[in-house]
Amino acid sequence: MDSPKLRKDILAQRDLLSESRREEYSSRIMKRIVLMDQFQAAATVFTYVDFRSEVITAPLVKYMLESGKNVVVPVTLVRDKDLLAVSMTDPARELAPGYCSIPEPIMEIRESRTVSPDIIDIIFLPGSVFDERGGRMGYGGGYYDRFVSAKAPQALRVGLAYELQMVQHAPLQDHDEFLDFIVTEERTVVGNRNKIDA
Repeated sequence: MDSPKLRKDILAQRDLLSESRREEYSSRIMKRIVLMDQFQAAATVFTYVDFRSEVITAPLVKYMLESGKNVVVPVTLVRDKDLLAVSMTDPARELAPGYCSIPEPIMEIRESRTVSPDIIDIIFLPGSVFDERGGRMGYGGGYYDRFVSAKAPQALRVGLAYELQMVQHAPLQDHDEFLDFIVTEERTVVGNRNKIDA
């Protein structure tokens, strides 16, 4: 199956999950994350802010803030096809709909709270399709692929996915980056970060 069709089919399945099921699965995913040694040791964590039917990150963000971690979230820079990393301390006050209505840090804090990507310890990535090798297909823009490869290559890459988003072998493109781990409601997949034949 080609990439656009697979992405569309998997996202359609993900959209069918009820809110209660998404909350349940996301809670199970969070429980797996907080037990990871790498997560416990991390000082600065970059995470997406969930949108539509993505794995819910709000409880994880709350946990990280209460644990004293530096929580960093993305601002989409459409013109530059890039992501800006901005530190956040109060999601209710500091997030507002941004690119494609995705919650992003408000303008008032962007300049003063911009974080250098080289201090990021872990990046939690969303996506459409994930595979058993640690492969990830995003939504087609390549924003996260460019960010993790060019700006934060030192960071541990962790994809958050529902099990229904997992396939054996996704039809990855040359620019698609591999992950260190993929965490689903059922398991933690150890990925291969080295480029391998897609």
